[in-house]
Amino acid sequence: MHSLPSQAIRPFSHSPSLPLPSPSSHASRCLRFLPIFLKPKSRSEFLAFPPKSPPLIVRGCSSFSVKSPSELRTSSNPDDKLRSLRQLFSKPGVGIDAYILPSQDAHQSEFIAECYMRRAYISGFTGSAGTAVVTKDKAALWTDGRYFLQAEKQLSSSWILMRAGNFGVPITSEWLNDVLAPGGRVGIDPQFLFSADAAEELREAIAKKNHELVFIYDINLVDEIWKESRPKPPNNLIRVHDLKYAGLDVASKLSSLRSELVQAGSSALVVSMLDEIAWLLNLRGSDIPHSPVMYAYLIVEIDKAKLFVDNSKVTPDVMEHLKSAGIELKPYDAILSEVKSLAAQGARLWLDRSSLNAAIVNTYTAACERQYKHIEKTNKTPKNDGLNGWSSAPAGVYKASPISWAKAIKNAAELEGMRNCHLRDAAALAQFWAWMEEEIDKGVKLTEVEVADKLLEFRSRQSGFMDTSFDTISGSGANGAIIHYKPEPDNCSIVDRNKLFLLDSGAQYVDGTTDITRTVHFGEPKAWEKECFTRVLQGHIALDQAVFPENTPGFVLDAFARSYLWKIGLDYRHGTGHGVGAALNVHEGPQSISFRYGNMTPLQKGMIVSNEPGYYEDHTFGIRIENLIVVKEVNTPIRFGGIDYLGFEKITFVPIQAKLIDLSLLSAEEITWLNDYHSQVWEKVSPLLDGSALQWLQNNTQPLVMQ
Repeated sequence: MHSLPSQAIRPFSHSPSLPLPSPSSHASRCLRFLPIFLKPKSRSEFLAFPPKSPPLIVRGCSSFSVKSPSELRTSSNPDDKLRSLRQLFSKPGVGIDAYILPSQDAHQSEFIAECYMRRAYISGFTGSAGTAVVTKDKAALWTDGRYFLQAEKQLSSSWILMRAGNFGVPITSEWLNDVLAPGGRVGIDPQFLFSADAAEELREAIAKKNHELVFIYDINLVDEIWKESRPKPPNNLIRVHDLKYAGLDVASKLSSLRSELVQAGSSALVVSMLDEIAWLLNLRGSDIPHSPVMYAYLIVEIDKAKLFVDNSKVTPDVMEHLKSAGIELKPYDAILSEVKSLAAQGARLWLDRSSLNAAIVNTYTAACERQYKHIEKTNKTPKNDGLNGWSSAPAGVYKASPISWAKAIKNAAELEGMRNCHLRDAAALAQFWAWMEEEIDKGVKLTEVEVADKLLEFRSRQSGFMDTSFDTISGSGANGAIIHYKPEPDNCSIVDRNKLFLLDSGAQYVDGTTDITRTVHFGEPKAWEKECFTRVLQGHIALDQAVFPENTPGFVLDAFARSYLWKIGLDYRHGTGHGVGAALNVHEGPQSISFRYGNMTPLQKGMIVSNEPGYYEDHTFGIRIENLIVVKEVNTPIRFGGIDYLGFEKITFVPIQAKLIDLSLLSAEEITWLNDYHSQVWEKVSPLLDGSALQWLQNNTQPLVMQ
């Protein structure tokens, strides 16, 4: 057994009482909290029933069978899909005028299994963030600035592209209020696609025009069209995440969590976020591409816990691991019946309405109402059992999940694993860049896909490699301007030595998760390209060197990374930093660094975020420089107000290409920063290399001299 850091349990008991941004709007990369569906709304924490009346519920019955993921966009004409979907609007028991399809699965995941990619199937747009809305005569898709160019390419003429965040572009509820006649019926699938908060806010927003939100349970209208071509749900084995990487055993984590439950006056917590379940139980899976998680729900009570998961995924090792932690297994689809049962027992459930799907919250609310009616009818006075609160009078505790905060603050073992895997990842990247430069210099024609595949080959040779942490963004020239570009074998470019090349990639290792972006030029860059690159670099350096008081939310730091671009009127359409999990999701909350100031989560010692400013010239080139950084305490000469001050520690060590830098724009301090960084890169990574890769690293870590 490895010794546990003394501060390892601290995050649970020190989680701030702050409303967290909704994971239902968790987009990928840096814009995790983009409100595509609705305008942002603050959410207070309270102990009560939600006072809103529920939407009308429609129940249908149908079965679906499930097809190859490659046919998400190609199995039929987009117009045929829309026509088939609209025909279902008038189906008995449905009767709607519009249908909304966001990107999420039942757990509000960013990356999702192929069988849940309903929005991609119906629209053809495969970006990770977006909302499709189909009426009887219109189809519109909302996405953010990272995906504008991609959506332009992928959407057919049947779709209206709504560039979310641009001036004059309405949000979905505003658009529906405008295009539907008063009294329209708007259908959603609450069990699979909407968090309780998102559904309630949508209901309120469309009620302004007397529209009705209709919960369509039991069937999803897109599934009705997808039929036998729909991919099957994943069924991959779960594995135990070793304690030497987790740093804290399950029993200790559960003990801390239960203390939080007692303090909040709750008797049980319902957890649906997959990375929270994986972290709390020290388990990892592979149900979702790039994310080492498994589809499951978890209920933690004061004296027991239940994991709702497909039993076929549980190996004997995992079974023993769970048993030793006192965790009972239940079928995945038994979650709603368990919620009903807990309400009947008088349990006070802690429910994070921003992440739990509407089906769970509404099931609990309805069960509580039935319990209250029973109490009234029998004239029984609720009794306090001394442990779980009112034993016969249930009430929801509506607060942000405490696991999110605890998971974000990495313990010593998690930080060690992250540092170690980043060094191995850096060695793989050095080997890759040495290979690529040699191939380009020989005149070999490389496609963007071949480049991405070769990088995967180098990474897969590193010890502990498990998977990529997201689809590699390998973009030459104009494709680099597509912020979330993914090259396809039948639709990609040759890497042009005379154009900028942007490579954003990452990996999942058994001990950590990486995410790095470098932009390079294999020929002679133009003066304008060098100026843009240098200003992005200056922003990157400014954020890396930032020192700030504790309890500072990430949005305060966003301007550090943009200021050098702003000076000449440039900017970028994504956030500057996202949280990163430790051998978990490459994008995690609640922390972020973004110009969207709704996220008030303070950056805390032990959190990991990305530092990735960029600049993108549409249809021309893209630039981004990304490192991962750990929030650390900084010893300042003065501590105003007696508080601590924080800064950052770099854990990514890959050279930044010198030929793209306009040294005349850099200060002496900035050149010193770059030289110090490259000195660290050489010192840390060179022992892992030999041959051409070692020579490449030496060539690209030479000190720069100020002009």
